[in-house]
Amino acid sequence: MTRPKLYLAMANLCIQLIFLVFLLPVSALAQNNGTVPNNSTLTAGETSSYWLSPSGEFAFGFQQLQEKDLFLFSIWYHKIPDKTVVWYVNTINSVPRNSTVVLDGQIGLVLRNPQGSQLWTTDVNSNQVDHGFMNNTGNFILKGSDDSWLWESFKFPSDTILPNQGLAIGNSLSSRQSATNFSQGRFYLHFDGDGNLVLATRSVPTNVYDEVQYYNSQTSSSTDALNSGYQVTFEGTGAMYIRKAINQTQQLNLVAESLPQASEYYHRATIDFYGVFTHYYHPRTFTGNPNWTIFWYVPINICYIQGEMGSGACGFNSVCYLEDNGRPACKCPNGYILLDPKDAYGSCIPNSSLGCGEVEGSSESLFDLEVVNDINWPLSDYERIYPSQEPVCKQSCLQDCFCAVAIFSGSGCWKKRLPLANGRAESTGGQSKAFIKYRKNDAPPVCQTLPPVGQTLPPVLTGSKPKNRGTVVLVGSLLLGSSFFVNLVFIATACFGFYFIYHKKKVITHPNTDALNTNLLYFAYKELADATNEFKEELGRGSFGTVYKGDLQIRSKNTTFAVKKLYRMDQDADKEFRAEVESIGQTNHKNLVRLLGFCDEGQHRLLVYEYMSCGTLARLLFNNPKPSWSMRTQIAIGIARGLVYLHEECNTQIIHCDIKPQNVLLDEYFNARISDFGLAKLLMINQSRTFTSIRGTKGYVAPEWFRSNQITAKVDVYSFGVLLLEIISCRRCVENIENLGEGENPILIDWAWDCFQEGRLDMFVENDLEALEDQMMLERFQMVAMWCIQENSSLRPKMRKVSQMLEGIVEVIAPPCPSPFSTTG
Repeated sequence: MTRPKLYLAMANLCIQLIFLVFLLPVSALAQNNGTVPNNSTLTAGETSSYWLSPSGEFAFGFQQLQEKDLFLFSIWYHKIPDKTVVWYVNTINSVPRNSTVVLDGQIGLVLRNPQGSQLWTTDVNSNQVDHGFMNNTGNFILKGSDDSWLWESFKFPSDTILPNQGLAIGNSLSSRQSATNFSQGRFYLHFDGDGNLVLATRSVPTNVYDEVQYYNSQTSSSTDALNSGYQVTFEGTGAMYIRKAINQTQQLNLVAESLPQASEYYHRATIDFYGVFTHYYHPRTFTGNPNWTIFWYVPINICYIQGEMGSGACGFNSVCYLEDNGRPACKCPNGYILLDPKDAYGSCIPNSSLGCGEVEGSSESLFDLEVVNDINWPLSDYERIYPSQEPVCKQSCLQDCFCAVAIFSGSGCWKKRLPLANGRAESTGGQSKAFIKYRKNDAPPVCQTLPPVGQTLPPVLTGSKPKNRGTVVLVGSLLLGSSFFVNLVFIATACFGFYFIYHKKKVITHPNTDALNTNLLYFAYKELADATNEFKEELGRGSFGTVYKGDLQIRSKNTTFAVKKLYRMDQDADKEFRAEVESIGQTNHKNLVRLLGFCDEGQHRLLVYEYMSCGTLARLLFNNPKPSWSMRTQIAIGIARGLVYLHEECNTQIIHCDIKPQNVLLDEYFNARISDFGLAKLLMINQSRTFTSIRGTKGYVAPEWFRSNQITAKVDVYSFGVLLLEIISCRRCVENIENLGEGENPILIDWAWDCFQEGRLDMFVENDLEALEDQMMLERFQMVAMWCIQENSSLRPKMRKVSQMLEGIVEVIAPPCPSPFSTTG
């Protein structure tokens, strides 16, 4: 860009910023003192869909969730980077884009969906509402004409209380289901009528309360009602008390450390989704630790939740391990997988049945026992053998088809049946042993472990975070959080800043350190060479480059990454390379491998990805023993969802062009994560701007690549169809003839059609009993695959419909022959 054009661009930007201040919606400017007039409306998805407190520290309105078209009606800390939610409507998980909330003079706040149906209201019993007020404590208040308080959010808490807020007898906090799912979870904090503050569990979704009580403040007196608690108070200083009628208090968050000053730190107390009630603090300024820090929590060890009803701290058949910070970590034992791969704290299911009624062999020939020290599932016993010896205990469980686990401790043997509840790690020094039964030919991979709760990749690694972007973000934050007149001052500063940055950049001799408009990190080549020990450990290679394993220091902790070294690219393609990397870096989906950073130093082009501990889908599918049917179906659905995101939900559509099992990685919970997306276009920077040569891998390539037809996202649909057949059958798309049985076709798509047409899916899955027991899903998956591999691309469904068909949302009709010119024997 020439200098005059750049000056013009900067001038235009400054003018637009000035107009932005004058034209901000009424909802953002009209209430800079916290007041919200009647008939004020917020719309989910609009730029300023919230009302601010006078200090700008709290916002009330719609916060966008991970799914871009879903929003949470909530109150949040507005000035901190993660916009921590402190209040939301317990009964509503999320609302779609274009939902509205209006302040009605008769009934108060009214939340409606885009169709106008009422979802929730404050319902102030026809009292006349004069206005609303978002105050500086995080409390939204509806006031009458006499300034009386008709309704306040503090009286209807969700999972959090704030300083200056209290809990009266009968009030509760309810956990959410997960960090991102705001539906009611299994845990709640309740101030009982007897004066005790208790933590307890409930069943979901039936909401039967008090399954297990796992904390009690002991502030009740059976002999003196005046000596019982009547209110929980969270003082403005951050101290938390239970007040008693005799004017005494008992401090809850009493610890050796001094309380962080409220003038310097924000405070909140939250019942987290895993059941721990925690007092957190966060610096008010941009300096210091940018995260919430734990100050105090109860219970000390949540893994010791134990009751006759319910699953315990984790789901059924899971084991709870306590992390150093008092957070629980849940793990499925070997031979089990998560029922819901998205819920790491949920229940686990066995890969196979325990064999009751099977006559194909003895229990000893079908099953074996894994020995794990110091874990137990209390209260799951159905038989006790006492006295006993270790070999006797093991043999008894192995021969009993009802026995899933046996615990041997001391001289006793306790046999347990499914589902196992209250699973936890115990400190017995190896004196207690668990014998976990698993089917010999279905032993799962052992890479299922859980990272510490809430651990995410921090914003700064050892790579250099470009300063220019940070300057713009800071200025933007100040613009949004300050008053109208201060904004004008900062606009002038921003315009001057742009001018200064431009002149500063003229003297930069190494253009590769410039910022991208993403959160990607820039790494020097030497930095990555050192992190990979000179690219020593190779993880794999493909058409785009070679992948190496590396380790980087993050906050003094060694963390593993995958570094892809791209094949040689033109140094003059720097601008195009960065544009494509920026596009890839803006993707964010649970079924995609996350790009963390890059290097474009000289001739070196490298991409840094998060490391996937369970390797490729190819390694899982094409080795013995084959993964369970339930695991395979979840993997297929995850891949489909990832492709839907790439095709339809990114800012710019991304066509993968090389979908195959080697490009699907598995995280520690066996969630499918698509890799190498966006690289097909990236590697064409040295070529033309359109797809001119065949991209992909033999067996997965769509027919239109060979016919000079326009290349669309349907090429990925075809490749997914082939991959889906591989997932169903655990067989490669092109097989060596010597590996085949009599009458089998070496081309998988032909063999799949033959088996489907003849109604012999049992042959296609090689008598996979688990798959055949799920006949409806097996047939549905097979038909979806047949639709995906249609030679005529116009007959192939889009990936969104493919995903819906796999999940049973959309009906699947019988497909035609994929190739009208093919013949079957």
